[in-house]
Amino acid sequence: QRSLRVSANAEPESGTPAPTQPVQPATPTAIATTSAVADKTPVEAFLFPDPEELPDDVPMSIWDHFEELRERILLAAIVCGIAIGACFCFSKDLVVFLEEPVATQGVRFLQLSPGEYFFTTFKVAGYTGLLLAAPTVLYEVIAFVLPGLTKSERQFLGPIVLGSSGLFYAGLFFSYAVLTPAALNFFVSFADGAVESLWSIDQYFEFVLVLMFSTGLAFQVPVIQLLLGQTGIINSTQMFSVWRYVVVGSAAVAAVLTPSTDPFTQTLLAVPLCGLYMGGAGLVRVLEQRKLTAGSGEAWKKQGTCFRRGLNVIEHLRGDGSLSGQTIGKN
Repeated sequence: QRSLRVSANAEPESGTPAPTQPVQPATPTAIATTSAVADKTPVEAFLFPDPEELPDDVPMSIWDHFEELRERILLAAIVCGIAIGACFCFSKDLVVFLEEPVATQGVRFLQLSPGEYFFTTFKVAGYTGLLLAAPTVLYEVIAFVLPGLTKSERQFLGPIVLGSSGLFYAGLFFSYAVLTPAALNFFVSFADGAVESLWSIDQYFEFVLVLMFSTGLAFQVPVIQLLLGQTGIINSTQMFSVWRYVVVGSAAVAAVLTPSTDPFTQTLLAVPLCGLYMGGAGLVRVLEQRKLTAGSGEAWKKQGTCFRRGLNVIEHLRGDGSLSGQTIGKN
């Protein structure tokens, strides 16, 4: 405002004095709006973003939202149905694939009730079909919520979605390749020489499928940390400060998620959970430092712009003779 006043009071080159234009003071409404934006907490800024941050904000009635939601749910359900039907055609191959962790341990699977194997194949086909249809379902969810996201939220939407999907499938692979064979081999070796391993096909797949999906969900810990860190609800320092509680919590979560009661299987899941938590906290710290560096650079850029504008004003006044070099030196 001071620079504007100096430029307004400066005489033009023609020698005709320019009329003085006083600077309009900020209105109470603008001051209140600026104060309200500055006083927002991270949670309030997340729930009530500024209108400028919503580029695709289109007024819609509640019935229009319900209509769009109905169409997207219907499309996702159709894709899931097609995927489950296709997987049911290869249900026997899927059953043999899931029996691989104990195929060399001499375990025999029995059908203890009429239709048990038939309904088990339905269950296996359903879980596998949902996995195959997950990208379509995820796309429909993102397309529905995308217009309500701010510009800053859209920047990390892609990495979060890809990271969440990758971690979930990594959890499935870890459970199938490491966790499930270790748990089943423990049970078989513990019963060796005492009883013969004759397992119900339905209970076996219940064990394997629950363990795999619970492991995939447990691998979403870094994604949750990243969301909390980006919204400002919690920072990396707070995450690292509660590492003792994380160790105890990982053991408790592993005890709840794993269907077995042996400590060996629970430890195999608790250790990766602790590692994922520490990795997520480290990623949040890296993003915080990058944001801090970007903010510092922006501040220096603004200061440099103000300095250059001040020099331009001084040069303009010196050219008009309204400000002497001695006065400039004193200032």
